[in-house]
Amino acid sequence: MLITNARLINEGQITEGDLLIKNGRIEKIAKSITAPAGVVVYDAKGKLLMPGMIDDQVHFREPGLTHKGHLASESAAAVAGGITSFMEMPNTIPNTTTRAVLADKYALAAGKCFGNYAFYFGGANDNLEEVKRLMPGEAPAVKVFMGASTGNMLVDDPATLNGIFEHSRLPILTHCEDTPTIKANEAAAREKYGEDVPWSEHWKIRSHEACYLSTQLAVGLAKKHNARLHVLHLTTARELEFFSAGPLEQKRITVEACVHHLFLNDSYYDTRGSQIKCNPAVKNEADRLALVKAVRDGVIDIIATDHAPHTSAEKAQSFWKAPAGLPLVQYALPVLFALVARGELTLEQVVQKVCHAPALRFGVVDRGFLREGYCADLTLVDLDKPTHAHNADVLSLCGWTPFDGMSFPASIAATWVNGVLAYDGHKVLPTPLGERLIFK
Repeated sequence: MLITNARLINEGQITEGDLLIKNGRIEKIAKSITAPAGVVVYDAKGKLLMPGMIDDQVHFREPGLTHKGHLASESAAAVAGGITSFMEMPNTIPNTTTRAVLADKYALAAGKCFGNYAFYFGGANDNLEEVKRLMPGEAPAVKVFMGASTGNMLVDDPATLNGIFEHSRLPILTHCEDTPTIKANEAAAREKYGEDVPWSEHWKIRSHEACYLSTQLAVGLAKKHNARLHVLHLTTARELEFFSAGPLEQKRITVEACVHHLFLNDSYYDTRGSQIKCNPAVKNEADRLALVKAVRDGVIDIIATDHAPHTSAEKAQSFWKAPAGLPLVQYALPVLFALVARGELTLEQVVQKVCHAPALRFGVVDRGFLREGYCADLTLVDLDKPTHAHNADVLSLCGWTPFDGMSFPASIAATWVNGVLAYDGHKVLPTPLGERLIFK
Protein backbone atom coordinates (compact mmCIF):
# COMPACT_ATOMS: atom_id res chain seq x y z
CA MET A 1 0.00 0.00 0.00
CA LEU A 2 1.10 3.56 -0.73
CA ILE A 3 -0.11 6.24 1.68
CA THR A 4 -0.11 9.63 -0.03
CA ASN A 5 -0.69 13.25 1.00
CA ALA A 6 0.11 12.69 4.68
CA ARG A 7 1.54 14.95 7.32
CA LEU A 8 4.15 12.65 8.79
CA ILE A 9 5.14 13.29 12.39
CA ASN A 10 8.30 11.61 13.59
CA GLU A 11 11.26 12.41 15.84
CA GLY A 12 10.20 15.97 16.52
CA GLN A 13 9.40 16.98 12.95
CA ILE A 14 6.26 17.27 10.83
CA THR A 15 6.72 16.91 7.08
CA GLU A 16 4.40 16.44 4.13
CA GLY A 17 4.94 13.32 2.09
CA ASP A 18 4.15 9.75 1.09
CA LEU A 19 4.94 6.40 2.70
CA LEU A 20 5.22 3.09 0.86
CA ILE A 21 4.54 -0.22 2.63
CA LYS A 22 5.98 -3.51 1.35
CA ASN A 23 6.02 -6.91 3.02
CA GLY A 24 4.77 -5.46 6.30
CA ARG A 25 7.50 -2.83 6.55
CA ILE A 26 8.08 0.77 5.60
CA GLU A 27 9.77 0.51 2.21
CA LYS A 28 10.18 4.21 1.48
CA ILE A 29 9.36 7.67 2.84
CA ALA A 30 9.62 10.61 0.46
CA LYS A 31 8.05 13.90 -0.53
CA SER A 32 6.35 12.14 -3.43
CA ILE A 33 6.30 8.46 -4.43
CA THR A 34 4.95 7.06 -7.67
CA ALA A 35 2.78 4.05 -6.98
CA PRO A 36 4.37 0.82 -8.23
CA ALA A 37 2.20 -1.47 -10.35
CA GLY A 38 -0.44 -3.31 -8.34
CA VAL A 39 -0.01 -1.19 -5.21
CA VAL A 40 -3.15 0.10 -3.49
CA VAL A 41 -3.11 3.87 -2.93
CA TYR A 42 -4.56 5.32 0.28
CA ASP A 43 -5.04 9.09 0.17
CA ALA A 44 -4.45 10.48 3.67
CA LYS A 45 -5.88 13.86 2.57
CA GLY A 46 -3.55 15.86 4.79
CA LYS A 47 -4.21 13.92 7.98
CA LEU A 48 -1.48 13.30 10.56
CA LEU A 49 0.42 10.02 10.12
CA MET A 50 2.31 8.87 13.22
CA PRO A 51 3.88 5.62 14.38
CA GLY A 52 1.39 3.39 16.14
CA MET A 53 1.26 3.96 19.88
CA ILE A 54 3.12 1.43 22.03
CA ASP A 55 1.19 1.06 25.29
CA ASP A 56 3.56 -0.35 27.89
CA GLN A 57 0.93 -0.80 30.60
CA VAL A 58 -2.30 -2.72 30.07
CA HIS A 59 -4.35 -5.37 31.87
CA PHE A 60 -6.15 -7.42 29.21
CA ARG A 61 -7.40 -10.01 31.77
CA GLU A 62 -6.55 -13.25 29.97
CA PRO A 63 -6.16 -15.87 31.32
CA GLY A 64 -8.47 -16.22 34.30
CA LEU A 65 -10.49 -12.99 34.27
CA THR A 66 -12.05 -13.13 30.83
CA HIS A 67 -15.50 -12.00 32.00
CA LYS A 68 -13.89 -8.52 32.22
CA GLY A 69 -11.96 -8.61 28.94
CA HIS A 70 -9.68 -10.83 26.90
CA LEU A 71 -6.78 -10.52 24.51
CA ALA A 72 -8.96 -10.32 21.40
CA SER A 73 -11.52 -7.82 22.70
CA GLU A 74 -9.06 -5.48 24.37
CA SER A 75 -6.48 -5.53 21.59
CA ALA A 76 -9.26 -4.75 19.08
CA ALA A 77 -10.26 -1.74 21.19
CA ALA A 78 -6.61 -0.71 21.31
CA VAL A 79 -6.21 -0.87 17.53
CA ALA A 80 -9.37 1.24 17.13
CA GLY A 81 -7.68 3.72 19.44
CA GLY A 82 -4.48 3.87 17.40
CA ILE A 83 -2.49 1.57 19.70
CA THR A 84 -0.62 -1.02 17.62
CA SER A 85 1.51 -2.69 20.32
CA PHE A 86 0.96 -3.44 23.99
CA MET A 87 2.79 -4.88 26.99
CA GLU A 88 0.47 -6.71 29.36
CA MET A 89 0.71 -7.03 33.12
CA PRO A 90 1.25 -10.28 35.09
CA ASN A 91 -1.69 -10.14 37.54
CA THR A 92 -3.85 -12.50 35.51
CA ILE A 93 -4.85 -15.93 36.88
CA PRO A 94 -2.56 -17.73 37.28
CA ASN A 95 -0.18 -14.89 38.08
CA THR A 96 2.72 -14.73 35.63
CA THR A 97 5.33 -15.44 38.27
CA THR A 98 7.04 -18.48 36.74
CA ARG A 99 8.74 -18.82 33.38
CA ALA A 100 6.46 -21.75 32.57
CA VAL A 101 3.32 -19.62 33.03
CA LEU A 102 4.94 -16.86 30.97
CA ALA A 103 5.57 -19.30 28.12
CA ASP A 104 1.97 -20.52 28.37
CA LYS A 105 0.73 -16.95 28.12
CA TYR A 106 2.69 -16.32 24.92
CA ALA A 107 1.30 -19.56 23.46
CA LEU A 108 -2.20 -18.48 24.42
CA ALA A 109 -1.79 -15.13 22.67
CA ALA A 110 -0.62 -16.47 19.33
CA GLY A 111 -3.20 -15.72 16.66
CA LYS A 112 -5.55 -13.87 19.05
CA CYS A 113 -4.18 -10.34 19.25
CA PHE A 114 -5.11 -7.54 16.89
CA GLY A 115 -2.01 -5.62 17.95
CA ASN A 116 1.55 -6.69 18.69
CA TYR A 117 2.07 -8.09 22.17
CA ALA A 118 4.48 -8.80 24.99
CA PHE A 119 3.96 -9.98 28.56
CA TYR A 120 5.68 -8.89 31.76
CA PHE A 121 7.05 -11.27 34.35
CA GLY A 122 5.75 -10.67 37.86
CA GLY A 123 7.75 -10.46 41.04
CA ALA A 124 6.45 -12.15 44.20
CA ASN A 125 7.72 -12.78 47.70
CA ASP A 126 8.57 -16.37 46.79
CA ASN A 127 9.96 -16.32 43.23
CA LEU A 128 13.34 -14.60 43.47
CA GLU A 129 15.09 -17.64 41.96
CA GLU A 130 12.79 -17.45 38.93
CA VAL A 131 13.61 -13.74 38.56
CA LYS A 132 17.31 -14.60 38.60
CA ARG A 133 16.85 -17.14 35.81
CA LEU A 134 14.81 -14.81 33.60
CA MET A 135 16.74 -13.84 30.48
CA PRO A 136 16.46 -10.67 28.36
CA GLY A 137 13.99 -11.21 25.54
CA GLU A 138 11.71 -13.50 27.55
CA ALA A 139 9.78 -10.45 28.80
CA PRO A 140 10.13 -6.69 28.48
CA ALA A 141 10.65 -6.26 32.25
CA VAL A 142 9.88 -7.58 35.74
CA LYS A 143 6.80 -5.99 37.33
CA VAL A 144 6.88 -5.41 41.08
CA PHE A 145 3.72 -4.40 42.94
CA MET A 146 4.94 -2.38 45.92
CA GLY A 147 1.37 -1.84 47.07
CA ALA A 148 -1.71 -4.01 47.66
CA SER A 149 -2.36 -6.15 44.60
CA THR A 150 -4.02 -9.26 43.21
CA GLY A 151 -3.24 -12.65 44.71
CA ASN A 152 0.39 -13.31 45.59
CA MET A 153 1.83 -10.31 43.80
CA LEU A 154 2.41 -7.84 46.62
CA VAL A 155 6.17 -7.82 47.18
CA ASP A 156 6.56 -6.52 50.72
CA ASP A 157 9.41 -8.70 51.98
CA PRO A 158 12.48 -6.44 52.25
CA ALA A 159 14.94 -9.21 51.43
CA THR A 160 13.02 -10.22 48.31
CA LEU A 161 12.68 -6.63 47.13
CA ASN A 162 16.39 -6.10 47.60
CA GLY A 163 17.12 -9.33 45.77
CA ILE A 164 14.99 -8.43 42.74
CA PHE A 165 16.70 -5.06 42.39
CA GLU A 166 20.10 -6.69 42.83
CA HIS A 167 19.72 -9.64 40.49
CA SER A 168 17.19 -8.87 37.74
CA ARG A 169 18.76 -8.84 34.28
CA LEU A 170 15.67 -7.07 32.98
CA PRO A 171 14.35 -3.58 33.74
CA ILE A 172 12.14 -3.40 36.83
CA LEU A 173 8.71 -1.80 36.77
CA THR A 174 7.10 -0.67 40.01
CA HIS A 175 3.59 0.16 41.13
CA CYS A 176 4.44 2.45 44.04
CA GLU A 177 1.94 2.77 46.89
CA ASP A 178 2.80 2.09 50.52
CA THR A 179 0.40 -0.52 51.91
CA PRO A 180 0.70 0.32 55.66
CA THR A 181 -0.15 3.96 54.92
CA ILE A 182 -3.15 2.94 52.84
CA LYS A 183 -4.39 0.51 55.50
CA ALA A 184 -4.22 3.22 58.15
CA ASN A 185 -6.14 5.62 55.89
CA GLU A 186 -8.76 2.95 55.19
CA ALA A 187 -9.26 2.37 58.90
CA ALA A 188 -9.73 6.09 59.48
CA ALA A 189 -12.26 6.30 56.63
CA ARG A 190 -14.24 3.34 57.99
CA GLU A 191 -14.29 4.95 61.40
CA LYS A 192 -15.64 8.19 59.93
CA TYR A 193 -18.00 6.92 57.21
CA GLY A 194 -18.57 3.22 57.78
CA GLU A 195 -19.56 1.54 54.52
CA ASP A 196 -20.94 4.72 52.93
CA VAL A 197 -17.65 6.39 51.92
CA PRO A 198 -17.83 9.24 49.38
CA TRP A 199 -15.96 8.50 46.16
CA SER A 200 -14.02 11.70 46.69
CA GLU A 201 -12.24 10.03 49.61
CA HIS A 202 -10.47 7.55 47.32
CA TRP A 203 -7.54 9.83 46.53
CA LYS A 204 -7.17 10.71 50.20
CA ILE A 205 -7.00 7.04 51.16
CA ARG A 206 -4.57 6.21 48.33
CA SER A 207 -2.76 9.32 49.47
CA HIS A 208 0.16 11.50 48.42
CA GLU A 209 2.15 10.11 51.32
CA ALA A 210 1.49 6.49 50.33
CA CYS A 211 2.79 7.18 46.82
CA TYR A 212 5.79 9.19 48.00
CA LEU A 213 7.03 6.63 50.53
CA SER A 214 6.87 3.77 48.05
CA THR A 215 8.51 5.67 45.20
CA GLN A 216 11.25 6.79 47.59
CA LEU A 217 11.91 3.14 48.45
CA ALA A 218 11.96 1.99 44.82
CA VAL A 219 14.31 4.75 43.67
CA GLY A 220 16.57 4.12 46.67
CA LEU A 221 16.85 0.43 45.82
CA ALA A 222 17.52 1.19 42.16
CA LYS A 223 20.32 3.57 43.06
CA LYS A 224 21.79 1.11 45.56
CA HIS A 225 22.05 -1.64 42.95
CA ASN A 226 22.35 0.52 39.79
CA ALA A 227 19.22 -1.24 38.54
CA ARG A 228 17.18 -0.13 35.55
CA LEU A 229 13.95 1.12 37.11
CA HIS A 230 10.79 2.36 35.43
CA VAL A 231 8.19 3.81 37.81
CA LEU A 232 4.65 3.42 36.50
CA HIS A 233 1.67 5.82 36.67
CA LEU A 234 3.05 8.71 38.73
CA THR A 235 0.24 10.78 40.27
CA THR A 236 1.71 13.42 42.57
CA ALA A 237 3.77 16.57 42.20
CA ARG A 238 5.88 15.65 45.20
CA GLU A 239 7.16 12.40 43.68
CA LEU A 240 8.70 14.32 40.79
CA GLU A 241 11.65 15.22 43.01
CA PHE A 242 13.01 11.69 42.47
CA PHE A 243 13.31 12.11 38.69
CA SER A 244 15.26 14.36 36.35
CA ALA A 245 14.93 15.86 32.89
CA GLY A 246 17.08 14.72 30.02
CA PRO A 247 17.30 12.24 27.15
CA LEU A 248 15.66 8.94 28.05
CA GLU A 249 18.55 6.96 26.58
CA GLN A 250 20.88 8.40 29.23
CA LYS A 251 18.70 7.45 32.23
CA ARG A 252 18.82 4.37 34.43
CA ILE A 253 15.67 5.51 36.26
CA THR A 254 12.63 6.55 34.21
CA VAL A 255 9.01 7.35 34.97
CA GLU A 256 5.67 7.51 33.22
CA ALA A 257 2.28 9.12 33.61
CA CYS A 258 -1.06 7.76 32.46
CA VAL A 259 -3.61 9.42 30.23
CA HIS A 260 -6.32 9.68 32.88
CA HIS A 261 -3.99 11.24 35.44
CA LEU A 262 -2.98 13.87 32.88
CA PHE A 263 -6.61 14.69 32.04
CA LEU A 264 -8.79 14.12 35.13
CA ASN A 265 -8.67 15.61 38.62
CA ASP A 266 -10.52 15.12 41.92
CA SER A 267 -13.48 17.24 40.76
CA TYR A 268 -14.63 14.31 38.59
CA TYR A 269 -15.33 12.05 41.58
CA ASP A 270 -18.63 13.83 42.20
CA THR A 271 -19.99 13.02 38.74
CA ARG A 272 -18.04 9.89 37.69
CA GLY A 273 -17.73 8.11 41.02
CA SER A 274 -16.47 4.53 40.72
CA GLN A 275 -15.84 5.01 37.02
CA ILE A 276 -12.66 6.91 37.84
CA LYS A 277 -11.66 4.76 40.82
CA CYS A 278 -8.17 3.53 40.03
CA ASN A 279 -4.93 2.78 41.83
CA PRO A 280 -2.97 4.96 42.21
CA ALA A 281 -5.82 7.42 42.44
CA VAL A 282 -6.62 10.48 40.36
CA LYS A 283 -5.35 13.35 42.52
CA ASN A 284 -6.01 17.12 42.50
CA GLU A 285 -5.59 19.78 39.83
CA ALA A 286 -2.23 20.94 41.17
CA ASP A 287 -0.90 17.41 40.76
CA ARG A 288 -2.36 17.11 37.26
CA LEU A 289 -0.74 20.36 36.16
CA ALA A 290 2.58 19.31 37.66
CA LEU A 291 2.45 16.01 35.74
CA VAL A 292 1.67 17.76 32.46
CA LYS A 293 4.56 20.19 33.01
CA ALA A 294 6.87 17.27 33.77
CA VAL A 295 5.90 15.70 30.44
CA ARG A 296 6.72 18.97 28.67
CA ASP A 297 10.01 19.34 30.52
CA GLY A 298 11.26 15.81 29.80
CA VAL A 299 11.06 14.65 33.42
CA ILE A 300 8.24 12.20 32.65
CA ASP A 301 9.50 9.91 29.92
CA ILE A 302 6.49 7.86 28.77
CA ILE A 303 2.70 8.16 28.61
CA ALA A 304 0.65 4.94 28.87
CA THR A 305 -2.90 3.90 29.77
CA ASP A 306 -2.97 1.29 32.57
CA HIS A 307 -6.09 -0.01 30.79
CA ALA A 308 -7.87 -2.22 33.35
CA PRO A 309 -11.48 -3.18 32.54
CA HIS A 310 -14.09 -4.33 35.04
CA THR A 311 -17.75 -5.07 34.32
CA SER A 312 -20.40 -2.41 34.86
CA ALA A 313 -21.93 -4.59 37.59
CA GLU A 314 -18.63 -4.77 39.43
CA LYS A 315 -18.17 -1.02 39.19
CA ALA A 316 -21.74 -0.41 40.43
CA GLN A 317 -20.91 -1.84 43.85
CA SER A 318 -20.28 0.18 47.01
CA PHE A 319 -17.09 2.11 47.72
CA TRP A 320 -15.22 -0.73 49.38
CA LYS A 321 -16.35 -3.41 46.92
CA ALA A 322 -16.06 -1.64 43.56
CA PRO A 323 -12.72 -2.64 42.01
CA ALA A 324 -10.13 -0.10 40.89
CA GLY A 325 -9.31 0.22 37.21
CA LEU A 326 -10.54 1.90 34.01
CA PRO A 327 -10.87 0.83 30.36
CA LEU A 328 -8.81 3.39 28.45
CA VAL A 329 -7.18 2.14 25.24
CA GLN A 330 -9.88 3.17 22.78
CA TYR A 331 -9.93 6.85 23.77
CA ALA A 332 -6.39 7.39 25.09
CA LEU A 333 -5.01 9.15 22.01
CA PRO A 334 -8.08 11.39 21.52
CA VAL A 335 -7.70 12.45 25.17
CA LEU A 336 -4.05 13.34 24.59
CA PHE A 337 -4.93 15.29 21.47
CA ALA A 338 -7.42 17.22 23.62
CA LEU A 339 -4.50 18.26 25.80
CA VAL A 340 -2.73 19.39 22.63
CA ALA A 341 -5.78 21.43 21.60
CA ARG A 342 -5.75 23.08 25.04
CA GLY A 343 -2.12 24.06 24.60
CA GLU A 344 -0.85 21.85 27.43
CA LEU A 345 1.17 19.52 25.18
CA THR A 346 2.40 19.56 21.58
CA LEU A 347 1.85 16.96 18.90
CA GLU A 348 5.56 16.25 18.88
CA GLN A 349 5.60 15.66 22.64
CA VAL A 350 2.70 13.22 22.45
CA VAL A 351 4.36 11.16 19.71
CA GLN A 352 7.66 11.15 21.59
CA LYS A 353 6.04 9.90 24.80
CA VAL A 354 3.69 7.25 23.36
CA CYS A 355 5.70 5.94 20.39
CA HIS A 356 9.42 6.64 20.47
CA ALA A 357 10.04 6.52 24.23
CA PRO A 358 8.48 3.08 24.96
CA ALA A 359 10.44 1.59 22.05
CA LEU A 360 13.67 3.08 23.35
CA ARG A 361 13.09 2.29 27.03
CA PHE A 362 12.35 -1.39 26.49
CA GLY A 363 14.48 -1.96 23.40
CA VAL A 364 11.60 -2.83 21.08
CA VAL A 365 13.06 -3.93 17.76
CA ASP A 366 12.02 -2.03 14.60
CA ARG A 367 8.92 -0.32 15.95
CA GLY A 368 7.93 3.06 17.37
CA PHE A 369 9.29 5.25 14.56
CA LEU A 370 8.53 6.18 10.96
CA ARG A 371 11.77 4.84 9.52
CA GLU A 372 12.51 2.95 6.32
CA GLY A 373 12.92 -0.72 7.15
CA TYR A 374 10.82 -0.54 10.31
CA CYS A 375 7.58 -2.46 10.78
CA ALA A 376 4.65 -0.56 9.29
CA ASP A 377 2.69 0.07 12.50
CA LEU A 378 0.94 3.35 11.71
CA THR A 379 -1.84 5.54 13.07
CA LEU A 380 -3.63 8.17 11.00
CA VAL A 381 -5.18 10.99 13.02
CA ASP A 382 -7.87 13.40 11.83
CA LEU A 383 -7.26 16.55 13.84
CA ASP A 384 -10.45 18.13 12.45
CA LYS A 385 -12.95 15.36 13.18
CA PRO A 386 -14.06 15.09 16.83
CA THR A 387 -14.39 11.88 18.81
CA HIS A 388 -17.59 11.52 20.80
CA ALA A 389 -17.10 8.92 23.52
CA HIS A 390 -20.14 6.76 24.24
CA ASN A 391 -20.54 3.51 26.11
CA ALA A 392 -22.41 2.07 23.14
CA ASP A 393 -19.32 2.44 20.93
CA VAL A 394 -16.85 0.81 23.31
CA LEU A 395 -15.13 -2.28 21.89
CA SER A 396 -13.71 -3.43 25.22
CA LEU A 397 -15.71 -6.35 26.56
CA CYS A 398 -16.79 -4.36 29.63
CA GLY A 399 -18.84 -2.01 27.40
CA TRP A 400 -18.25 1.29 29.19
CA THR A 401 -15.81 4.19 29.30
CA PRO A 402 -15.04 6.73 32.04
CA PHE A 403 -15.31 9.36 29.29
CA ASP A 404 -18.93 8.55 28.37
CA GLY A 405 -20.60 11.69 27.00
CA MET A 406 -17.36 13.62 26.51
CA SER A 407 -16.06 14.90 23.18
CA PHE A 408 -12.46 15.27 22.05
CA PRO A 409 -11.29 17.39 19.10
CA ALA A 410 -9.47 14.66 17.11
CA SER A 411 -10.17 11.09 16.03
CA ILE A 412 -8.39 7.97 14.79
CA ALA A 413 -8.95 7.72 11.03
CA ALA A 414 -7.04 4.49 10.38
CA THR A 415 -4.55 2.09 11.93
CA TRP A 416 -2.08 -0.24 10.22
CA VAL A 417 -0.56 -3.24 12.02
CA ASN A 418 2.42 -4.91 10.35
CA GLY A 419 1.61 -3.18 7.09
CA VAL A 420 -2.07 -4.13 6.86
CA LEU A 421 -4.97 -1.73 7.35
CA ALA A 422 -6.36 -3.07 10.63
CA TYR A 423 -8.87 -0.28 11.40
CA ASP A 424 -10.50 1.89 8.75
CA GLY A 425 -12.04 4.50 11.03
CA HIS A 426 -15.25 2.51 11.43
CA LYS A 427 -14.44 -1.12 12.15
CA VAL A 428 -11.53 -3.39 13.05
CA LEU A 429 -10.48 -5.94 10.45
CA PRO A 430 -11.73 -9.37 11.61
CA THR A 431 -8.32 -11.06 11.27
CA PRO A 432 -5.86 -10.61 14.17
CA LEU A 433 -2.55 -9.35 12.79
CA GLY A 434 -0.50 -8.93 15.97
CA GLU A 435 2.98 -10.42 16.33
CA ARG A 436 5.09 -11.04 19.40
CA LEU A 437 7.31 -8.06 20.13
CA ILE A 438 11.04 -8.64 19.93
CA PHE A 439 13.43 -6.88 22.31
CA LYS A 440 17.09 -6.03 21.95
